[in-house]
Amino acid sequence: MQLAIPFMQFRGGSSKGLYFLADDLPSDPNERDQILLAAVGRDARQIDGLGGAHPLTSKVAVVSRSNRADADVDFLFVQVVVGENRVDTTPNCGNILAGVGPFAVEAGLVAVQGDTTVVRVYMVNSENLCELTIQTPDGRITYEGNATIDGAPNSSAPIICNYLDVAGSICGALLPTGNSQDVIEGVAVTCIDNGMPVVLINAQALGKTGYETCAELTQDQVFRSKLEAIRLQAGRLMNLGDVTKKVVPKMTLIAPPQQGGNISTRTFIPHTCHDAIGVLGAVSVATACLVPHSVAQDVAIIPSGNPKHLSVEHPSGEFSVALEQDAHDHVIKAGLLRTARLLSRGEVYVIV
Repeated sequence: MQLAIPFMQFRGGSSKGLYFLADDLPSDPNERDQILLAAVGRDARQIDGLGGAHPLTSKVAVVSRSNRADADVDFLFVQVVVGENRVDTTPNCGNILAGVGPFAVEAGLVAVQGDTTVVRVYMVNSENLCELTIQTPDGRITYEGNATIDGAPNSSAPIICNYLDVAGSICGALLPTGNSQDVIEGVAVTCIDNGMPVVLINAQALGKTGYETCAELTQDQVFRSKLEAIRLQAGRLMNLGDVTKKVVPKMTLIAPPQQGGNISTRTFIPHTCHDAIGVLGAVSVATACLVPHSVAQDVAIIPSGNPKHLSVEHPSGEFSVALEQDAHDHVIKAGLLRTARLLSRGEVYVIV
C-alpha cells in the first residue's frame, strides 16, 4: 500500500533535503526512520525515492513546534546513508538547518515578525540552540536576494545563522580527549567538537598536499584505509563509541590557504571526500585554528580582532565563519551566512 505524506523540499546551503512536520510522521523512531528511508531511497541510486544518490542530497529535517521557552521549533536532522538502507541521527547539519527557518514560516509554525523574522531553533541532535534571521519583507518570506555562497548557484536572500554555545554539543567537550593534540596511528591529530565532531590532520602527515581533488583522495584506497583506522580510534577517544556505522567524526585534512583564505581543507563524510565542507564542520575547523598547540595553529593564518573572521577554503570555494571570543579567548558564538530556497512541496508516496 502506498502512503501519502506531506513534505517540502529545500536547498539548504549547499545541501538539499526533504522537510517534514513531525506530526505527519510516526512517533516511534524506528517506524519514522523506515518511512524516511522509503521517501529518500534505500539503494545506492535511490531510484525509488527522492534522494539524489549523494550524501549532500540524502538529508531530512523533521520539524515541530517547540515546547521550550527559548525556542520556536525543534529540529531533528536525519542523514540517510546512501546505499546502506539506514539513517544516522548523530550529527547536526548546518546546511539543512538553514532551511528550517523558511520551512517553519511556510508551514505556519512561526509568524512573520516584520521585514526580518528570527526563528529560534532547538537542535534535537545536539541539544543546542541556533537563531536564524530570515528575510520577510511585506509580510511574506522571500528567497530573492544578493547573497551568494560557494557550493550553491545563483544569489538568494541571506539567512544569518548564530550558533549559541555549541562547544562539545556531540562529544561533551570542545576538546573531547582533553588534549589540543593526540597521536593516533603515529599521526598527530586534533579532535574537536564545536557543533560537529572533527578530526584535523595536517595533510603532509599522510603523504598528501591537501590540495588534491576529491576524486584523487576518494580513490586512493591505501590512504583511505589509513584515514579510517585513525577515525575508528578517534571515535572512541571522542566519546562517540564505535563509529564504524556513524558519519562522525568528520575527517579533515588541512593545509596552508591558497586562495586568500585562512586555512585549506579536504573533508570526508565519512569515506567520500566532500565537494565543500559542512557548516558546523567549518565552525569546528575554524575554532581549532584558535586553539593553542592544535595541529591547525601553525598551518592557518590567524586574523586579528574579535570577532575573528576566518575563511575556510574547500574544493569548491570557501566558507566564512565569524567567531566571537570571551575575555578568556573561549569561543562563545559562531555566526555564518547561508541561503536556502523552497524547491517543491506536496506529497511523497512511500510503500508501507
